[in-house]
Amino acid sequence: MSRVRIGVQLHPQHTTYASFATAVRRFDEMGVDTIWNWDHFFPLYGEPQGPHFEGWTLLTAMATLTSRAEVGCLVTCNTYRNPALLSNMAKTVDHISGGRLILGIGAGWFERDYSEYGYAFGTAPERLRALRDALPIIKHRWEVDVPAPTRPIPILIGGGGEKVTLRITAQHAQIWHGFGPAETFKHKSAILDDWCAQLGRDPQEIERSVSPRGDESLDAYLEAGATHMILGMGEPWDYDKVEQALRWRDSL
Repeated sequence: MSRVRIGVQLHPQHTTYASFATAVRRFDEMGVDTIWNWDHFFPLYGEPQGPHFEGWTLLTAMATLTSRAEVGCLVTCNTYRNPALLSNMAKTVDHISGGRLILGIGAGWFERDYSEYGYAFGTAPERLRALRDALPIIKHRWEVDVPAPTRPIPILIGGGGEKVTLRITAQHAQIWHGFGPAETFKHKSAILDDWCAQLGRDPQEIERSVSPRGDESLDAYLEAGATHMILGMGEPWDYDKVEQALRWRDSL
């Protein structure tokens, strides 16, 4: 079995930077494997006009606040930034973090972000085509820009679309991130395996991560094939929940 990892996604909304930074430091000290934010411009729940921070600017701070955990956006919306620019941003945070960045990326879905910031929302197929086209550009820029990344930056792709998203994942990702019940996760993971077989990719090269539902155990997701459990939360930060997950990880 692959090494099991525990991550935490801290929702950058309805909080202060001081509180967020304190949580990032504490979770890093506790020994989580990964720390994530998200890439939106407005709260996803609660007061829609409440406080919210931008993902990649905050991610740079997270890189400097930590010393051991890998960091990333869960996930970056591909069409908010030119792919060549995003590659340079990722490479820069890779250097700032000493090689601890994971590039989490997806096609985007939150229409308010698009409409209020002047991006074309388009259709889901259009956004997926944009993701498909962006990933080779991002990887090429990492090959030619100076300085190069400190390591091959892992790409995490989030989403469960069986015809397109999981195919793109099989082509480009080192981590696939899924959602939903454990049985759904297991089904989607099997579809990813099928795409890997069709494209000549070893499915063991793709780590399986998940945002567990609160009504299912981590063991259920482990049995479904997930080895990277990312616990999402807003303020107040649930340190006890993460401590329990870390004890579970260490008991395996």
